[in-house]
Amino acid sequence: MALNKILPALAVTVFIGGCSTGAYYSQAVSGHLKLMNARQDVATLLESPDLDATLREKLELSKEIRAFASAELGLPDNGSYKSFVKTGRDFVTWNVIAAGEFSVDAKTWCFPVAGCVSYKGYFDKEAAEKQAAELTADGYDTVVTGATAYSTLGWFDDPLLDTMLTGHELRLAGLIFHELAHQKLYLKGDSDFNEAYATFVEQQGVRTWLTASDRQYQLQAYGEFLQRREQFAELLLNAREKLQALYDSEISDDEKRQGKQAVFAEMRADYQIMKDQWQGYAGYDRWFEQEINNARLVAAATYRRLVPAFAALFNEQGGEFPAFYRRAAELSTMNKTERETVLAGLVGSEMPAASVSAR
Repeated sequence: MALNKILPALAVTVFIGGCSTGAYYSQAVSGHLKLMNARQDVATLLESPDLDATLREKLELSKEIRAFASAELGLPDNGSYKSFVKTGRDFVTWNVIAAGEFSVDAKTWCFPVAGCVSYKGYFDKEAAEKQAAELTADGYDTVVTGATAYSTLGWFDDPLLDTMLTGHELRLAGLIFHELAHQKLYLKGDSDFNEAYATFVEQQGVRTWLTASDRQYQLQAYGEFLQRREQFAELLLNAREKLQALYDSEISDDEKRQGKQAVFAEMRADYQIMKDQWQGYAGYDRWFEQEINNARLVAAATYRRLVPAFAALFNEQGGEFPAFYRRAAELSTMNKTERETVLAGLVGSEMPAASVSAR
């Protein structure tokens, strides 16, 4: 998970009133204010002759991407991603995800503004690991993931972070398009909808940007990358369905534990076959190098479930972003069952089952 929306949402809650003053909320506000106060205007930084050459190149690129997002993709034209913060860290926040030993549904935490979400974010890694250890002691499968981006969903002018500038330029473009998509539409309490919608805008936005820049060679490579990512997501979703059936069965807990490990072993074997088909592409090796559990599976798989449906929705609207946004907004006014029925109809087949998270 690249983003944390819960910590800024908690900070917003304090600013608008009605919030608990516990330690968790306190660290959210403190970390948020530290980031906001450290913002430097990108245009001003670029005027400095002493600016590091690599950083200058990245910031110039961010200006181009940011302008394209509003002018060509119809994303919000505001102060977000027009300032910069140097965190000096690998990750800006750390997220805790948990799922029951025999569950493929994430534990949820509910907050004002953001609603109920399937992770809990911290500015301090040790605090996140402590929370994960407590949940593990309570019998949950857990994972702690680092987040490289930070969003207030439009309540504040979100900054570019040095953690966002690492890697390929397409990653930066995708992050900016994704986060601005959340600012345009965010449905409180439905992480599946929000993340799939923003992920589609990210992907189609990058395609549109590359096409406008006449970079066909990169467009083809990006298409291959997305195809591999879709196949990886399908691998995880298939494993999730097998685990769901296993956990719903009436066998003993010991048999479920054995079956659980068998599903994970099958995943690893299937991944090796997939790598051969990819001619050795090893982009997901790191994911499989770590211990697999329900929480890691939920974190990686769940938010991909509806992406094909949003792609179909975009095509249904003639491949036009304004019409797509209007229709997505209409869907957001429906109840979850109605929304999922419409989206399932667009892909012409039954989608993987939605999560029913346990608090």
